[in-house]
Amino acid sequence: MNKTANHIFVISYDGLSTKDFDTISTMPHFGSFLETASYCKKVYSIYPSLTYPAHTTIVTGRYPKNHGIINNTLLQPYRESPDWYWLRKQIKGDTIYDIAVKAGMKVAALLWPVTGKSKIHYNLPEIFANRPWQNQVMVSLLNGSPIYQIELNKRFGHLRKGKSQPHLDNFVHQSLLYTIKTKKPNLTLTHYTDLDAMRHHYGFDSKEAQLALKRHDERLGEIINAIKDAGIYENSAIIILGDHSSLDENKIINLNVLLKQKGYIEEDKKGNIKSYRAIAKNCDGSAYVYLKNKKDLELAQEIHRLLNDFNDKYKCMDAVYTSIEAEKLGADPTCSFMLEASEGYYFLDGIEGDIIRKIQAGEAGKIPHVTINTHGYNPYKKDYTTIFMAAGKGIKRNVVVDNMKLIDEGPTIARLMRQNLKGADGRVIEEILE
Repeated sequence: MNKTANHIFVISYDGLSTKDFDTISTMPHFGSFLETASYCKKVYSIYPSLTYPAHTTIVTGRYPKNHGIINNTLLQPYRESPDWYWLRKQIKGDTIYDIAVKAGMKVAALLWPVTGKSKIHYNLPEIFANRPWQNQVMVSLLNGSPIYQIELNKRFGHLRKGKSQPHLDNFVHQSLLYTIKTKKPNLTLTHYTDLDAMRHHYGFDSKEAQLALKRHDERLGEIINAIKDAGIYENSAIIILGDHSSLDENKIINLNVLLKQKGYIEEDKKGNIKSYRAIAKNCDGSAYVYLKNKKDLELAQEIHRLLNDFNDKYKCMDAVYTSIEAEKLGADPTCSFMLEASEGYYFLDGIEGDIIRKIQAGEAGKIPHVTINTHGYNPYKKDYTTIFMAAGKGIKRNVVVDNMKLIDEGPTIARLMRQNLKGADGRVIEEILE
C-alpha cells in the first residue's frame, strides 16, 4: 500500500505557542484535527527566535548560522528602514521547496518568508515596497509568480488593507483556498501572521489574540473542506506549526544611544548614523553587537566591559554572549556579542532619547516598532516553546512526541515527500511517519 502523500500542506500560524495548545484543543477544527493527528507541543525554536530565521529553519532544517538568515532585517545602519531578508538567493543550502521542484512536484507558497525570486511555481512572496519609488504590487510581481499574483489580486485584492491584520490573512486565506481548488499543488507553504500581529499590539493573553486563534480555527476548517472539495484529501498530509512563542514586555532598550554617548557611533547633522566602531542590531528580544573591525581585540574588551557595566546598573539583560557563545546557540558567528533581554524588555536600534524607555499606554501598533509583546528571545527561555501537529497520508495517528526542535521539521517534511534534505542540522521525526 502506498503511504506517500501526493499533497502536503504546511500551515504556519506565526506566534502559535505551546501555551495555546489547551485552548485550540477545545476549538472545533483544531480539536477535530487533533483527534487523529500526531503532535509535539514542546518545539524549541532557534536563536534569534524571529519569523524570517525561523521560517528558513523550517524549510532547511538548519540553524541560522548555517542557512544565513540570521535576523529579519539586514544590518544597514545608514538606512532608516533596512531591507528584510526577502530573497531565496540569501539562503545557503537546499530547501524543501527546492528539492520538491527538482523532483517534479508542483509547489505553491503564500507569504512564506525568504522565497523572493525562487523557483516556486505559484509564489506570492512576503516582500514590501521599501523605497520611495517602489509600488507594492510591482515589487510582489517582480519577486514572485506574476500571472498567478495578478489572478489573486484581481479576485481577492479588495480584502487587503496594506499589511494590517486580519485583512492581510483574509487575502492570503482566500488565495490559498483558490490555489487548492485550481492548482492542487503537491507542496503548499502558507504563512499566516494574524495572531502574531494581535499579540504585538495587544499582548499575549489579550481578547484580540484569542479572537485571532478563533479565526485561525475557522481558517483551518475551510482549508480542510477545500482539500476535500478538490478531491485530494485522502492523498494529503496537513502539517500545522508555529515558528516561535512570544513574551509580554513594556520597556525598550536602545543600546545605540549608549554607544553614541560613548563615541562609538557618529551621526550627521540630520541625526542619521554617519559612521560607527560598534553598533547594536536588534532582534527584538535579543540583539547583536557588531564591531566595524571585529579583529580589534582592544575595542572588543572595551565594549564587553561597557555592556557588563551597563547591565550591572540597569539589570535589563539575562546574558551577554561572546561571538563563540552566540555561534554555539546557532546565531550569527560574525557578531562580536549577542545580548539576551530580560523578560519585560526588548531591543530597538534608536540613537536618540533614553537608553531605556518605558512604553506608554496606546503606543503599541501606533508608533513604528513599539509593541507590548514580542519574540527573538533565547528559545530555551521558560514557557517559550511552539507546536508541531501533523495528520493525513503518511502520518501515524496519535503519536505524541515529548519534545523536538524547529530544525527537525524540514528533514521530517522532506522524508514525508520521500526526499532527503541535505545538510540539515535536525533529525527526521521517524516516530510520526508511516
